Amino acid sequence: MSLPAQTPLYVRLPPEQASRLDRAADALGAAKKDLVAALIAEHVDPDSSAGLERLRGLGGRDPIGRTLATGHHAFRPREAPEVLTVAQAAALLQVGEDAVLALADAGRLPGRRIGEQWRFGRAALVAWLAGGG
Repeated sequence: MSLPAQTPLYVRLPPEQASRLDRAADALGAAKKDLVAALIAEHVDPDSSAGLERLRGLGGRDPIGRTLATGHHAFRPREAPEVLTVAQAAALLQVGEDAVLALADAGRLPGRRIGEQWRFGRAALVAWLAGGG
């Protein structure tokens, strides 16, 4: 006997609603997923105007009447460093670190040795790559 297809659903509920769902499942001896599925089948009808209107009636409110908070996200990428390590220079040039070291040691790649380590200016590498450096 095969089970019907199921799709995982992960939600965060306010503690009171989660407790109510737990208590209902315990009292009925039912799985929470079966209760949620039955509630959706009974109360969520996205295929009819009336069903959508009932859902719109929640209008930015949760089922117990509080106004829902609306989040906002803005993404600002981190600024690229002006001074690069060998690994960062290799990533910028899309080559291996050995190639960067070989070019730098041969004096063909603009950079400075500081102690035992190489450092490269981002602008100098871009200019070099474009053939102007």
